[in-house]
Amino acid sequence: MILAVFIGVLLLLQGASPFTNKQCIRNNDDRRLRELAAEPRAGIGQALLNVALKSPVWAYVLVPQARASIVKTAEENDIPWTKAKTWLKSHKGAPWNDEHRRVEVESEAEYPEYYRRSFHAYEDGNLSYDAAIEQELASRSIGARNFPAYGERGEDVFRDAFDIGLSKLGAQVKSNDDGSAMVVDFGCGTGTSTRRLAKQYPGATRLVGIDLSPYFIDVGTTLLKLAPNAVGIGEDGQEGWITSIDADDRIDLRQGDVARTGLPDDSVSVVNLSLVMHELPVSAAKDVVDEAFRILQPGGQMWISEMDFESPAYAAQRENAMLFSLLRATEPYLDEYADSMEEMREYITELFGELKITAATGRHYALIATKLSREDKGEGVIEDTRFKPDGSYGLDDTHLRPWESKQTDIRK
Repeated sequence: MILAVFIGVLLLLQGASPFTNKQCIRNNDDRRLRELAAEPRAGIGQALLNVALKSPVWAYVLVPQARASIVKTAEENDIPWTKAKTWLKSHKGAPWNDEHRRVEVESEAEYPEYYRRSFHAYEDGNLSYDAAIEQELASRSIGARNFPAYGERGEDVFRDAFDIGLSKLGAQVKSNDDGSAMVVDFGCGTGTSTRRLAKQYPGATRLVGIDLSPYFIDVGTTLLKLAPNAVGIGEDGQEGWITSIDADDRIDLRQGDVARTGLPDDSVSVVNLSLVMHELPVSAAKDVVDEAFRILQPGGQMWISEMDFESPAYAAQRENAMLFSLLRATEPYLDEYADSMEEMREYITELFGELKITAATGRHYALIATKLSREDKGEGVIEDTRFKPDGSYGLDDTHLRPWESKQTDIRK
């Protein structure tokens, strides 16, 4: 009760109405929301809210509730979170059950300062086996929120939406003169996006996934070795992972900094960044883009799939002080990312020479930057097809409302 009153006071200090979000969507005032997207929260109310989210109340009350909500969303959408997690954690040959490996992984890598922050409600951020083991589980749950009509297949439809957007923009894996075609997946996590790229592009001769977290790489490498069936499929019946995984010798998952890959200049066909940029401060994001440009061959492409805070759905969410502060508490660079979207587009265009961007979902975009030669680059070209001629966003928003864990029949 005290917490509820405190939050209410903070919202009043912020000048935020609990009905603002719904009203903006009802009025479909997209232009107004696009302007609001560039306005970060400030003032004494936000300052007090930030203090509250750094307090034990956040760590010991709200975080467990948030985690329980994600698990609930998964289980209610037939995503076997508990069974799959138990199966993977208990695997005897896994690195997280090897004390020597646990000691080794805790001391072997150096990390940029920005990466040591708490992420996704994990105190150690991405530097723990708990976060790594739960990444794909959480992704399936979030997919069910993005496309609730598809339930446990929501993540597949969500990622399909980016593929459709990239295809519309002219995505291609161009071979080198020797016939090789390397795709590098920046910030690959446990390799979900890397495995997906391998299936989509059988002509790619090598797929390298790079992530700063050795914990995520350990989980991803283990899953590739196990090549498990999904729960309920195959000889093991009720044991397995949340998805079926095929072994693929072309895939190489490695720990490393994507801003310093060590790969040769002009050697890569495609650099992919799937939901990575919003987790970086602007300075780090520019370093990553620079590295992508360096290793791409002339005519090579950088693909970005990301959140769009210029969409009305995310703009409305950002306008809601409490809702966005809760989200930002698990994503420390979200404000910086939202404020720098236009700056980053201009930076990429100046470097690469050509940028195309389109709506992938009602609140996400797909982007392709092509590395042009100096002669072809000119002043740089941006082709932005996210918005319709009337200023509304190109696609409808399908995301569940914050208090929902499963789509309900609106006819009832």
